[in-house]
Amino acid sequence: MGKIIKISGPLIVADGMENVKMFDVVRVSDKGLIGEVIELRGDKASIQVYEETSMLGTGEPVESTEEPLSVELAPGLMGGIYDGIQRPLEKLYDISGARIDRGVTAHAVDVTKKWAFKPTLKKGDTVTSGDVIGTVEENEVVTHRIMVPYGVSGKIEKIESGSFNVEQTIAVINDGKKKHDVCMLQRWPVRRGRPYKEKLAPTEPLVTGQRVVDTLFPIARGGVAAVPGPFGSGKTVLQHALAKWSDADIIVYVGCGERGNEMTDVLNEFPELIDPKTNQPLMKRTVLIANTSDMPVAAREASIYTGITIAEYYRDMGYSVAIMADSTSRWAEALREMSGRLQEMPGEEGYPAYLSSRLAEFYERAGSVKILGSDKTRVGSVTAIGAVSPPGGDMSEPVSQATLRIVKVYWGLSSALAYKRHFPAIDWLVSYSLYGDRLAEWFTKNVDEKFNAYRTEISKLLQEEAKLDEIVRLVGMDALSPRDRLTMEAAKSVREDYLHQNSFHEVDTYTSLKKQFKMLKLIVDWHTQAERALDRGVSVEQILSAPCRERIGRAKYVPESEIAELDRIHEEMLDSYAGLKKEGE
Repeated sequence: MGKIIKISGPLIVADGMENVKMFDVVRVSDKGLIGEVIELRGDKASIQVYEETSMLGTGEPVESTEEPLSVELAPGLMGGIYDGIQRPLEKLYDISGARIDRGVTAHAVDVTKKWAFKPTLKKGDTVTSGDVIGTVEENEVVTHRIMVPYGVSGKIEKIESGSFNVEQTIAVINDGKKKHDVCMLQRWPVRRGRPYKEKLAPTEPLVTGQRVVDTLFPIARGGVAAVPGPFGSGKTVLQHALAKWSDADIIVYVGCGERGNEMTDVLNEFPELIDPKTNQPLMKRTVLIANTSDMPVAAREASIYTGITIAEYYRDMGYSVAIMADSTSRWAEALREMSGRLQEMPGEEGYPAYLSSRLAEFYERAGSVKILGSDKTRVGSVTAIGAVSPPGGDMSEPVSQATLRIVKVYWGLSSALAYKRHFPAIDWLVSYSLYGDRLAEWFTKNVDEKFNAYRTEISKLLQEEAKLDEIVRLVGMDALSPRDRLTMEAAKSVREDYLHQNSFHEVDTYTSLKKQFKMLKLIVDWHTQAERALDRGVSVEQILSAPCRERIGRAKYVPESEIAELDRIHEEMLDSYAGLKKEGE
């Protein structure tokens, strides 16, 4: 038992703590505030407190729980809404109302609810850590696989089917020296990554339904991406769209230090949105971590680790998981504040010198992996997508630069595009994906053998448009050659008819890869046919006034169920341009 000797905002210092370890959870004062040890000097411990520290005084008691900050992992997580240290916000509201009382805690999952457990193994089977011993239908979308806890292996001495709560014993495993009671509830320290057999090279894309992402800057399952951009450029809307429509099995959305109304949008939208794959509400495959800007700053730091640990847990079941962190800049600001209060030597712009290593630790926990257990074919993945909010859009600031050294996909958002109401405002001239070449074979096999060629073609059109745009600004469009005018028109079609996507339109909000390919084919083949007509002597005005141009522009509003309509538009376009003749012929 220690005593407070110093209070500095969310940081307190206590003496008499010689028996505690780094990252142990402690209870501060008689109110039982939750804190975590972040520095030890002799018998003095520096503790970051995850709740409001006003009205605390020196001399108040500090008691160690002798356990690290951990999360509860069990059936019942799906659809849950938690704060940064995995306290369920709905339960806290029931306990203390709209304003959370200090020191209030509750189980992350309902420990009284009974779940129907179905064994997949039998008595006498030999198991090892990570093996699935049974399943629970968590909801209509997610089957929760109950796994042998890490560090336990041996023979199943007893296993039962029936209804159990998460703390009741469902199996007994004998390792020859000791009998281990297994229940559905596991606890795992958030700062320690869950183990796996082997990390794999990514070979499949995470299909998001966002055309600019899937076509130009794809992200692999198990990949890492950054979404940096200034205020108002659409970071949160893009992350919401990725959370809604990406083909990950599980979504973990971490609202870390952003405004409360943005999390409110998620809470209001996700229960009403229907997942096209399952025809069930999206919330049934989503876990929300809400630690908004008006909540304790220290808990921002924990929220990222809470989210990634939950993601790893579902990865170990064999699921593809996507974690959205909005935003890592606010998390880094929490690091900076705590580092300043610890009086550590500041690095660039006041951030701690270990900022880069902490960011790398987080992103390193993403990946596609072979899972622990007897089944050598089981694979799961965690895809991490982090928003970065550089002040004033300055990409040279430390958080942005440290993130860019780690991630392999950079979706740079442009305020100029956002002001033009072009969303997603991903700037195609500065963004990149290092997974493009690795995923090319997958697109060839699973979409079309011409998909990569079309993707290269529209990239060239956009690059050429950027060069010609300077000339147009100086002397006007009429000064361009007819062929350059066609290039500008084709690039405009790529921008406005393909890359521009309305997240709030019933049809345009999501585009399958099959439809994306057909839309690409329309635009690229139109450009090819237009150039051929130009070579035959047809005027640019005739080419651009062809009636099929309007239909190509409206192609993105064709529903997925009527995708054959795009083939008809393509045929009409070919016929109309084949029939174009030089004026006077």
